[in-house]
Amino acid sequence: MKKKYFSSIAPVLLCAVLLSGCTETGNAPASGDGQQTQEDEIVSLGLTPEFDYEVPLNLPNIIVDQVGYAVHSNKIAVFRGETLPDTYELIDVETGKVVYTGSIKEKGYNETTGEQISYGDFTDYKTEGSYYLQAEMIGQSYVFVISEDPYGILFDSALKQYYYSRCGLTLSTELAGDAAHNACHTKTAELKEDTSVQLDVSGGWHIDENGTRKVTDGCRSVNNLLLSYELYGDIFTDDTGIPESGNGIPDLMDEVKYEADWLLKMQDATSGAVYSSVSAIEDSDTSYRLYVEAVTMDATIQFAATMAKFSYLYQTYDREFATICLKAADRAYRYAGQYLDDVSPEEYFHAAAELYRATGAFQYRETVHRYLNGEAGLNLDNDYVFWGSVVYLSTKQQVDVNLCETLITRLLADVEQISYDSKKSKYLTEGNKEQDNNCELLRKMVRLAVVDHIITNHEYMMVLENHLHYFLGRNAACISYLDNAGSRNYMSVDARMGIMKQIDHDAELIVLLSAVQDNLRTVEESNTE
Repeated sequence: MKKKYFSSIAPVLLCAVLLSGCTETGNAPASGDGQQTQEDEIVSLGLTPEFDYEVPLNLPNIIVDQVGYAVHSNKIAVFRGETLPDTYELIDVETGKVVYTGSIKEKGYNETTGEQISYGDFTDYKTEGSYYLQAEMIGQSYVFVISEDPYGILFDSALKQYYYSRCGLTLSTELAGDAAHNACHTKTAELKEDTSVQLDVSGGWHIDENGTRKVTDGCRSVNNLLLSYELYGDIFTDDTGIPESGNGIPDLMDEVKYEADWLLKMQDATSGAVYSSVSAIEDSDTSYRLYVEAVTMDATIQFAATMAKFSYLYQTYDREFATICLKAADRAYRYAGQYLDDVSPEEYFHAAAELYRATGAFQYRETVHRYLNGEAGLNLDNDYVFWGSVVYLSTKQQVDVNLCETLITRLLADVEQISYDSKKSKYLTEGNKEQDNNCELLRKMVRLAVVDHIITNHEYMMVLENHLHYFLGRNAACISYLDNAGSRNYMSVDARMGIMKQIDHDAELIVLLSAVQDNLRTVEESNTE
């Protein structure tokens, strides 16, 4: 499978830079997961004993990706404990037989979690099936699979979260299952600052259980979904089970169009400014009332960038609708340009970069160059700077070679640091002790995926896969953070900890899953040739 490159100059520049520079699991109950009771007779001198304490939760000391590992990828388990045996065994769940014996190798003390960590590497075992690991003294792991495509169902599920979040549409039981519901929030909305103004703002994606829809949240999600499409377009299918499936357009693009239709409704027809959000408020007389919140500069300029990006990528499927989106983006950009004191320079740069790629217009290029030339210390940790820089590198329009070289050098430096920090961690990610920095980890993986796509670095792909393993349970808390995945799922611990039900972070997860899925497919193809 051939990789796409961002621009004709990128490979040359890159070469120059590089040269210079838990619960029961079938036949395998997890060790210590059951609660042992003692039934000895209690002598209490006639008093009733009171027991007011919580039994501590015992988690496995053999920690694995609870979904599984790809046949041809690295397969590493984490062992924790100061005293460990020399070897471990891989057990086939179906037969109960030992199919592989491996060595446990000490890695050292993990200061983040206060544990002594060792590894077991069973990469060279490649037979598909369901398994668990066991070792003397420390018991067993959760069950996992070894498969050619262990993450395909998760990939489709992550994509379908946006269908489940659709507002104003009846979701059928056939397509949505337990998430099915009648069309919601279909009433005409009132402008909050002037309730005499009535607006049709049906559609879009909910961002919470109250039916709130926000322009900025929607734009962030769309930006990362479209980034996935640009990098790995070939893996997105037209059969994920949404109403538009089978129409000849990848379902991801159909889903983004559903949000784009709503975003267009949020733009003021006269000025080009964009209202910020829609909220539903309970009303005793009418059940609920919908309010449209006032125009904001953040909503307006982010709308401009996102609609320009969508128009550029969607023109292959519907040039007429793409043109409508591009004109709307330009109107929003021009409106924001009248109030630059209230507009984030980073967001303005991002919008200009997207519009420059879509149109090639001189005024957008000037804005892009002015920002890049004026920011010697580009903060690529800022999403808008990152997105704008990637777009500039990928454009087919005229670019400044020196600026491109600067951007590529900065991108490489940033992801090299991410890779280094991840590999030196005993859990192979920078997960913190509380394991509440998943959002930060996802953002870093988006950056790593972009650079890996350009230069196809095996080490970067290893870091990407290790983060997916981490999100699927290979972490100190043995928690899988993805819906309906793993023996110890976040839903049984804290429902707020999940990734997939947060549309902006789910989009970043899709970038990570796309990178891993694309690599697995490439490896599988090379092994069958």
